[in-house]
Amino acid sequence: MRLALFDLDNTLLAGDSDFEWAQFLIDQGVLDRELYEARNQAFYDQYKAGTLDIHEFLDFQLKPLARHPRAQLDAWHRDYMASKVIPMIAPGTAELLQRHADDVCMIVTATNSFVTTPIARHLGVPHLIATEPEQVNGDFTGRVAGTPSFREGKVERLEQWLTEQGKTWADVTETWFYSDSLNDLPLLARVHHPVAVDPDATLREHAEKHGWPVISLRGAASA
Repeated sequence: MRLALFDLDNTLLAGDSDFEWAQFLIDQGVLDRELYEARNQAFYDQYKAGTLDIHEFLDFQLKPLARHPRAQLDAWHRDYMASKVIPMIAPGTAELLQRHADDVCMIVTATNSFVTTPIARHLGVPHLIATEPEQVNGDFTGRVAGTPSFREGKVERLEQWLTEQGKTWADVTETWFYSDSLNDLPLLARVHHPVAVDPDATLREHAEKHGWPVISLRGAASA
C-alpha cells in the first residue's frame, strides 16, 4: 500500500475551514458576533502558535452543532461550501491530488467531520480522518467522540484506521504527508516523505534543517 496523506486547512485549502465555519455562523447571525468573533480569532491564533488546548477549542466549536436540527446544519453547510470553502481551494490542489491518483489518498485533519466530510467529497479524496463530534440518534451532543485527530492524535487515529483495514505500518510501502503546520510534526516525522506546504515559520525551519521538500500550492514551488 502507498498512502498519500494530506492536511486540509492552509494546505489543500488556502485558509482554515474550522475558522471560516465559525465566521460563517457569525455572519449568518447564528452565533452572536460580540461573544464569538474574538474567541474564534483567539483560538486560531493559539493554533498557529502551537499553544491550542484542543479540548477547550472543541467545546467552543462543537456546542453550536448541538443547538440546531441536523437538516438546518446541512443547509447552512451547503451555503458555507459555496461561499467560503470552494473559493479557498488552493490553485495547486487538484494537480497534487492527481499526482497521487494511483495511491490511497486520505485527508487527515483536526477539523471536525461535520465540516470536512463534504469538503473531502468535493475534492474527490476517498478517505478522511477528522475529529468526530459525538452523536446520539443522529443529533450532535456538543461533545467529541474518541481521540481528536490533532498533533499526536493524528498518528493514533491513522494507526487505528490501519488496524481497521487489517494492516499495520509494515504493510505501507511508501507514505507521504503534506502539511503547513508545526502541529503536524508528529505525523510528518512518521512518514517516508514529509512535505511542508506553504509552511508556518516553525515548520519551514524544521523542514529546511531536515532536508524536507518545501512547496507551495498557492504559487511556485519554493524548494
